[in-house]
Parts: sequence; structure tokens; C-alpha cells
Amino acid sequence: MAKYRFHKIAAVVVLIGFAAWMATGKFSSVGSASAENETAEKADAAKKAAENKPVLRTVAVMTPPRIGHARAIRISGQTQADKRAVLATRAAGIIAELPVKEGDRVKAGDLILRLESEEKPAAVETAMQLVKQREAELEASQQLSKSGNLAKLQLTTAVSALAQARAQLETARAELERTRIVAPFDGIVDDVTVELGSSVPQGGDVATMLSLDPVVVRGEISERDLSHIKIGDKAEATLVDGAKVDGSVRYISREATAATRTYRVEIQIPNPEGRIPAGMTAELTLRSAPVDAVALPRSVVTLSATGDLGIRAVDSANKVVFFPIDLVDDTPTGLLLAGIPADARVIMAGQDLVKEGDEVKPVAADPAMIQKLAQDATGTQ
Repeated sequence: MAKYRFHKIAAVVVLIGFAAWMATGKFSSVGSASAENETAEKADAAKKAAENKPVLRTVAVMTPPRIGHARAIRISGQTQADKRAVLATRAAGIIAELPVKEGDRVKAGDLILRLESEEKPAAVETAMQLVKQREAELEASQQLSKSGNLAKLQLTTAVSALAQARAQLETARAELERTRIVAPFDGIVDDVTVELGSSVPQGGDVATMLSLDPVVVRGEISERDLSHIKIGDKAEATLVDGAKVDGSVRYISREATAATRTYRVEIQIPNPEGRIPAGMTAELTLRSAPVDAVALPRSVVTLSATGDLGIRAVDSANKVVFFPIDLVDDTPTGLLLAGIPADARVIMAGQDLVKEGDEVKPVAADPAMIQKLAQDATGTQ
């Protein structure tokens, strides 16, 4: 009986303990609960980190080929004669001889026009005879002076008379020469404004002469480009008919035009046959000494946050950097740019979607593009 009562009491105690455990709601072990809590916390942290971490943008990059290329400076210009002279009369008179017409080629010293000389040839002849007379008188005076039969003062008078006669001869010849107009240089008679037999006043224009070999192309260069050219640099002129001719820089002004702040530059171009006329519009390309440049397509050029023109590249930390550019040449196949470091990885695609300081994921650009740029830059196939 006592034994039965003990089992009954033990069962009641176990029942009460089980009921208390059920009331707590904890059905797993302590170790299992801790592991599950840690896993959940790690998952939450990873989720939050993924939500906060920026997505790296992928860009295509390449190290462009480098070449030595002469800087090209392009300006507009106009052809001009190397020399231009408006011939005018030095005396009034009637035109007695006019052996040239418009378009004639003449040599320096050729007669262009002669006025009626009237009494001027006679005046020259009279002066010449007077000089001969004075020379004879001086010779006789010298002989008498040596023999002591002539005073020294009389000898001096004879010398003075001869000098005066020679001066008169030179004046007469100058007056006769004033009736003639000759070509001052080799060239072409571009315009004749008088007719044979017409009267012209002293100082009146009679003809215009041009020297077109070499022909000169004159343009204006900016102060920014002034330091890149010098006398003797090569140049190319493209005329309005599409013809291209080569020349060289012969003059650079050292004073800027006040209105435009540009400097006058002159290019001389051989023109032995005179095919290039004066006054024709031309596009000039000035070539300076070769500089280190990279060949890139036009599409890579972009603007910085401050509005500067340049390219974006990726540095060693895969962050975007910006390099301002110096345009060396603009060719049909692309741009040649200076001012870009040799190891720069230039962004070829996606440069407008990123900004300086952004971290990116660079991938190599199409190798065929690099090869084509190198071929275009060096002119190989």
C-alpha cells in the first residue's frame, strides 16, 4: 500500500514538471537555438550589406597606340602676290610709246611706257658737249699751271666749271629718264589704265604689276597656337577648286591684331607658271615639329564636370580619372591627341555614364579596334 502511494506521488511530480516545461514554449536545446540565431543574424547582415553596396559599372578600356605626329593648325587664308606695284609717271606728258598690254610677262628693266620727250634729248646732247669742252679747258689749264704760266685760282675755276657741266648733264639725263617707265621686277602686267597718245599728269597711275612666283597665302593664327609654329615650318594650302599645294612659313607677325588678338602669318608657295592667282580663298594647314600623340576615335571625347574637353580613363585602383586633351590633328580616321599619359587605360565605351572618382569594372576593348587605330595612325594596312 505504501509502495503504491510512492509511485502515485512520483507520477504527479513528473506530470507537474512536464506541464511547467510546456508552459515555457522552449522545445529545442540551447546549442541548437544559438546556432539558428547566429545564422539568421549573418543572413540579415549580408542582406543589408548587399542592399547598401553600389553596383560597379562595367566599362571598356584600352591603352591606345602612340605615334609621333606633326601638329596640324588649320586656318583660313587668301592668296596674294609676292610683290605688287602701281606704276606712276614722274613727269606730265603725252604717251608716245606703250609696248605692253594686260597679261604680258615682263622682265625687270623692260619698257612699260614712254612719254614724248620733246627738247629733253637735245638738252642731254648739249650738256654732253659742254662737259667735253670743260674737260678740254681743264686739261689746258693744267698744262699751263705746270709750266707756271697760269695762276692757281684760274686752275680752280676750270675744275669748278667742269664739275658744273657734269652736274648739268646728269640733270638733263634725269629729265629724259623721267619720260620712261620700266618694270621694277620680273612679273606680269595685271592692269593698264592708259592708252597710247593720251595725256597723263605727273604722278598719274598707268599700270599695275604683280609678281606671283612665289604666291603668298596670308592668314591669321591664334595666340594659343603661336608657340607651335616657326619660320620654315611646312604648310599645305587647299584651294577652292580642291587643289592642294605645298609651301612653307616665311613670316610670322610679332604683334597681334587689336580687334581679333590674332597674328598674321604668311606662307610662300612656288608658282613658276603663275597658275595660282592672287585673291583666291585657301584653307591652310600648318605643320609643326612632331609630338607624342595617341590615336583615338572622336566618340571617346567628353566633357568634365567643369566643362573641359578631354577623355576619361581608369587608374590602377579601377577609379575613373579625367585628362584634358591637346588636339594635335583631326584626321578622317579619328583624332590625334597629346597630354595623355603613356599608361592610361582610356575608357572606350561607357565614359558618359561615369564620373571622376567612381569605381568601375574595366574590361578590355575589342582588340580589332586597337589594331585599326594603330594602322590608321601610322598609315599602314
